[in-house]
Amino acid sequence: MGTGLLQSGTFMYHTGERKLQDRFGSRALADRLVEHTHRTGFSDDDRGFIESVTFFFLATADAEGRPDCSFKGGPAGFVRVVAPNVLAFPDYDGNGMFRSLGNIAVNAHVGLLFIRTGEKRGRLRVNGRAAVAFDNAAMTDIPGAQALVRVTAEHIFPNCPRYIPRLEVKEESMYVPKPGRVPVEPEWKGFDQFRDVVPPRAHP
Repeated sequence: MGTGLLQSGTFMYHTGERKLQDRFGSRALADRLVEHTHRTGFSDDDRGFIESVTFFFLATADAEGRPDCSFKGGPAGFVRVVAPNVLAFPDYDGNGMFRSLGNIAVNAHVGLLFIRTGEKRGRLRVNGRAAVAFDNAAMTDIPGAQALVRVTAEHIFPNCPRYIPRLEVKEESMYVPKPGRVPVEPEWKGFDQFRDVVPPRAHP
């Protein structure tokens, strides 16, 4: 029976996953997927996919393992593969709660889910460890960046896209940072109950 042990010496599957695989008879399939689709470095196709998307989902957890999931969006290319097993993306102005970056500060483990919803649908998962920088030189070339998140991948693998709907993106969000464009503030920051505590942007 497969152990789920990868070449790096780390395990892809834990006991809970194994119990469910055995319950549904999918242990051999799960092991075969690791054998043929799992990687620890980005392929050229991975790079092309990641650098073409305009959004992804970021899963983090606090020091006690309590999870959080966040939508991250930006212009195509806002996530970049910067080393064979490292990607980076900017953190833009948000609601000031810093749930994702705060979690990364106490628990580096993250999961990223990239989805392509067009005619050629696709899904790619990247699990690894993240670090946040606030003075990285690369930030100067990224409009709107207030921090830079670098993720060192430990598990890279595609998922079957069968349940992804075919969606048409009609227009880019007007809040996406652009060179030379004054940032547009969301309406809620002007509401009476919030506007007196909204801080100035770190990088106007």
